[in-house]
Amino acid sequence: MSNAPQLYTLYQQLLDQSQMMLRLARQGLWDELIACETDYVNAVHSLAQLTEEIQPSSQVQEQLSPTLRVILDNESQVKTLLQNRMDELAKLVGQNSMQKSVLSTYSNQGGHVLVPQSNLDLN
Repeated sequence: MSNAPQLYTLYQQLLDQSQMMLRLARQGLWDELIACETDYVNAVHSLAQLTEEIQPSSQVQEQLSPTLRVILDNESQVKTLLQNRMDELAKLVGQNSMQKSVLSTYSNQGGHVLVPQSNLDLN
């Protein structure tokens, strides 16, 4: 008895999940993406276990190869979008730190604004 149909089903489920994750990343729905990640990781784990158990024939592997390529491409795109988001957040954190530093420096001046005087005032 072959488990190939079960393998095809798991690959299709993984493809569906990877497409959903890519869609969420493109839409900037980061919380929803993170929530889907656990299901995706579990699906990959299940697929790895089944593949190890049944050791699919080279014909089955050939048939699944295009699906696997799409899954890997989706994963790569999601990683790129996540990296872009992390870079964006790092920039915002840096700006926030700079603002806090400026505010801290200003508050240490006792609320006094120091304005340079012109040379005319010295005479």
